[in-house]
Amino acid sequence: MTGWKNTKRLLWWLIAGTRGGVNRARIMILLHERPYNTNQLAEILKLDYKTVRHHLDYLMKHEVIVQQGEGYGSVFYLSSEIEENFESFREIWVQIGKNGIGGNNDKE
Repeated sequence: MTGWKNTKRLLWWLIAGTRGGVNRARIMILLHERPYNTNQLAEILKLDYKTVRHHLDYLMKHEVIVQQGEGYGSVFYLSSEIEENFESFREIWVQIGKNGIGGNNDKE
């Protein structure tokens, strides 16, 4: 990702423009607070482990999150660029009618 405008466009697309965007956003909200591993996220979000893994892979592909460590115990963090622009994420989240990590549990 490069530039503020591109980051905001990416966030809109990832959250509001794709199937599964709500769950990706819920993951981002949690990772903004602290790092988590896949199992912890699945438990908190009440989603299947493979579903969470899919979303994490998708977010890593688009440089929204970064992984520390390998295997089962690896943890995930928001990327520096997303941390710096987290207020834009919150604005998008509110504009699509959300305000917390609760929400739609769509599987993709």
